[in-house]
Amino acid sequence: MILKKVDSVEVALQDVKNNQTLMLGGFGLCGIPENAILELVRLNINGLTCISNNAGIDDFGLGLLLKQRQIKKMIASYVGENKEFERQMLSGELDVELTPQGTLAEKCRSAKAGIPAFYTPAGYGTEIAIGKESREFNNKMHILENAFKADFSFIKAWKGDEAGNIIFKGTARNFNTPMCGAAKINIVEVEELVPVGSLDPNHIHVPGIFVQRIFQGKNYVKPIEQRTVIHR
Repeated sequence: MILKKVDSVEVALQDVKNNQTLMLGGFGLCGIPENAILELVRLNINGLTCISNNAGIDDFGLGLLLKQRQIKKMIASYVGENKEFERQMLSGELDVELTPQGTLAEKCRSAKAGIPAFYTPAGYGTEIAIGKESREFNNKMHILENAFKADFSFIKAWKGDEAGNIIFKGTARNFNTPMCGAAKINIVEVEELVPVGSLDPNHIHVPGIFVQRIFQGKNYVKPIEQRTVIHR
């Protein structure tokens, strides 16, 4: 049995360096690797290329890295909740690559499966297709998209064991699932870390073979990204 447990977030991220490419799970503020992001802020690692569905908000999630100018390039699907992101993008301080959400997920999943590229109809005939190979399938045009290449993926799970087997809770599966295993080194933080054998194998969402390091997170908060009030 190969144990993947490390004692802390500091140990888990000790070899992250400037100018690397990182995947970060989550959707909005749901299931984001909070401890890993805070450690990246503390380490003041710069020149990062971050792959994530979105960029957090100004004072939480990836917004904290943006505030300290640690992100050089952002590859994302939706970025509409972050004013600092908007300011940096419009001023030319931040390189932004917008990607259709399904394409973003498949670029992660393909990297995880060892598939170098795939064809998709999403984006054909738009700016997204500029410079990309195109081909017709079943009377419909597709563009060729390359799988991501990332140095690290940072994943947030609800529960995991010391061998790296993990379980997500509710919609926190989102981009965490395809990203876990899609990078060279995959680091998971969990709300609860248990001994090997404690998890029902039928309930495991990602097996430990896709995980290199796992640690017990702490001080999790559950902020609300948007609050909608209906008056009756």
